[in-house]
Amino acid sequence: MTGLRLYNTKARAKQDFAPIDASNVRMYVCGPTVYDRAHLGNARPVVVFDTLYRLLRHLYGPDHVTYVRNFTDVDDKINAEALRRQKAGAPGTLEDLIHQRTEETIAWYHADMDALRALRPNIEPRATEFIAQMIAMTEGLIASGHAYEASGHVLFAVESYAAYGKLSGRSVDDMIAGARVEVAPYKRNPMDFVLWKPSSGQEPGWDSPWGRGRPGWHIECSAMAHELLGESFDIHGGGLDLQFPHHENEIAQSACAHPHGDFAHYWLHNEMLQVEGKKMSKSLGNFFTVRDLLDQGIPGEVIRFVFLMTHYRSPMDWTAEKARQALDEISFWANTLSGRPDALDEQPAMPLPDTEIVDAISDDLNTSLALARLQNLGRFIDNSTDYLNLTAEAQLAADLKFIASAEFLGFPVRTLAALKRQQGLSLAGLKLRLASLREAAMATKDFSAVDALKSALIAAGVEVRMSKAGVELVPGPDFDPAKLEAIQ
Repeated sequence: MTGLRLYNTKARAKQDFAPIDASNVRMYVCGPTVYDRAHLGNARPVVVFDTLYRLLRHLYGPDHVTYVRNFTDVDDKINAEALRRQKAGAPGTLEDLIHQRTEETIAWYHADMDALRALRPNIEPRATEFIAQMIAMTEGLIASGHAYEASGHVLFAVESYAAYGKLSGRSVDDMIAGARVEVAPYKRNPMDFVLWKPSSGQEPGWDSPWGRGRPGWHIECSAMAHELLGESFDIHGGGLDLQFPHHENEIAQSACAHPHGDFAHYWLHNEMLQVEGKKMSKSLGNFFTVRDLLDQGIPGEVIRFVFLMTHYRSPMDWTAEKARQALDEISFWANTLSGRPDALDEQPAMPLPDTEIVDAISDDLNTSLALARLQNLGRFIDNSTDYLNLTAEAQLAADLKFIASAEFLGFPVRTLAALKRQQGLSLAGLKLRLASLREAAMATKDFSAVDALKSALIAAGVEVRMSKAGVELVPGPDFDPAKLEAIQ
C-alpha cells in the first residue's frame, strides 16, 4: 500500500504526510456559523474532510486521531436573525433568542450532516465556550507588540508579521488592492484585522480589559485550535474561500502568539461548488440547502456520492443527471448484494477495504478513482464468469471486501442490501398472494379482494403489472416498505 500524500496549500505541492505524533494525529476544520440551514456548498468540506478522517482512522487507528470542527456561535449574522425574530414578536430577551437560534441551527446541522453519512468529529467546540482563551491570546499579542487597542477595538498589526501572505501567495499591497477591507480611521494599516470589538447593550458581550465586547472571527479558531490541539498540529482544512483572509489571519496571529509552535503543518482547501454550471445564488434560483434536497427525496448517500465523483481540489458541479447516476450506482450495489444473504449475515469483524481503493484515497483523496475501482469491483461480483466459478468461501470474501470498501467511503451498502433483500422477500410474498386472489377472482368474478390489495400496493409506492403472463410487482420511486407491513 502506498503512503498518504496530501496537497499542502502552503507549500503549493503534494507532499508525503508525516504526522507530528502517529499516536495522536490532529486535524482542525473550520465549521459553520450557526445562523441558518447549511447550504449545499457548506456540505462539501464536511464530506471531503470526513473522507480524510475515515482514512486517517484506518491508517493510524480510530483511537489515534483527533478531529476538531468548531461552531461559530457568536456572529453579527446570528445577532441580526435574533433581532429580526424579536421585532417579529418572538418572546424572550435578545440573548435568549440568540441562544435559541444557535441551538436550533446546530441541531439542524447535525441532522443534515448525519444524513450525508458524515462521522461527527471527536470535538465540536463552540466559540462562546472559549472566550477566556481568546481574551488571553489577545492580551499576549498586545504585550508582544503584534496588536494594539484603538477606539475600543483591538486590532492585529499585519506589518508586524513578515510572513503575512505566504499561504495565499500575495503581498500585503496586492491583498489591499484585491480585497474588500473595512476602512476605519483607527486602523494603522487597512489590512489590520479585528481581534476584539465593543458590544452595544443589546449585543452579546463579555467583560474584557478593553471593555464589554466580543471576539473577532479569526481569533476564535486560533484560540480553539491552540487549546484543543496545541501549538503545533498536523492538518488544518476548510473551503478555498477561507484561504484569505480567514486562514491567512489565523496563521499570523497564531505564529505571533505562539512563536515556538508551527501551528498547522498541512493546509488543505476544497474548491467551490456550482449548480448546473452556474454559481449557486438565490437570485438565480439555484440555491439549495442540504435539507431542501433531502426533503425532495434525494437520499443523503446520493448527495455524498455526487460530491465524491469530483476531486476535492476541482470545482464541483451539482447536476440532476449526476444525482440520477449516483442513485443508479448505489441501487446497483444494493441489488448486487441483496441476493447474497451469507454476505449480509453478521460477521465477527468486517475485513479491511480493498487495497486499491485505499491507495486511491491515499493519493490526495482521489475519491473519483476510488469510486471507479469500487464500481469495477461491484461489477466483477455481479456478472464476472471468473467470480461465478469461485468457491462459495471465496465469493463471500469478495462480497465482504466490496461491502468493506463501500463502508470505508461512507456508503452503508450492507444496510441498503439487507433492506433491498427484505423488500424483495416482502414483495415476493405479496406477489404470490395477489396472483392467488386473482386466480380465485377469475372463477368467482368477484375482484374486490384483488382491487383492495392492488390499491394498498399502489399506496405503498409499488407498481402493479398484471397480464396474461402473470403478476409483477416493481418498487416505484415513491416506494415505502414500511407501508407493506400493514398488508402482510
